[in-house]
Amino acid sequence: MNKKTGIIYSSVDGQTLKICNKIRDEFLQNNQHIELYSIDDFSEDVTKFDLLVIGASIRYGVHNKKIIEFINTNKNQLDSIKTAFFSVNLVARKQEKSAADTNPYVIKFFKTIDWTPTNVAVFAGKLEYKKYGYFDRIMIQFIMWMTKGPTDTNTEIEYTNWERVKEFGIQLQKM
Repeated sequence: MNKKTGIIYSSVDGQTLKICNKIRDEFLQNNQHIELYSIDDFSEDVTKFDLLVIGASIRYGVHNKKIIEFINTNKNQLDSIKTAFFSVNLVARKQEKSAADTNPYVIKFFKTIDWTPTNVAVFAGKLEYKKYGYFDRIMIQFIMWMTKGPTDTNTEIEYTNWERVKEFGIQLQKM
C-alpha cells in the first residue's frame, strides 16, 4: 500500500516552493504519491497522512506565523504521525550553520514550540536583491552586511544545495 504523504509550505520569494517541488519530484520518480499545499490553502485532516512535511522560510529571523500557529494547533495530530520539518534561510549558506543543530533560526524555532518532528533539515535559500521591494532589499542588505555576505544589489545567488534536497527527499520516502 502506498503511504499518504503531504507537504505544507510557506514561501516568501519562491525558493521554499522550489525546494518542495524538488522533493515532490523525488517521490514521483519512485511512483510515490505526494500532495503539496501552501499553508494558506491547507484544510485537510492531519491524520489522513502517514507522513507530513512542513517547509518554511525565514524572514527577519522568524518562520511564517501561520506555520507556527498550524504546528501549535495540530501538535497532538502531528505527534501521532511521522513528520518532517525543513527551514530555508540564507544563514544556512555557511557550512557551520547548515545543520538543524547548528542553525540559529532552527534552534530558536524549536525552543519556542512544543513539537519534535521525526526528521529536520536546513537548506540555504536564494539571494536575489532585484526581486525584493525597497524595504526588504535594505533590510536584507543590512543583514548580509552584518553576516559578511554579498551586499551588491545586482547579486543573485542560489545557495541551495540541490544534492542535499534530493537526499532529504530520499530519506523521507524511507520513513
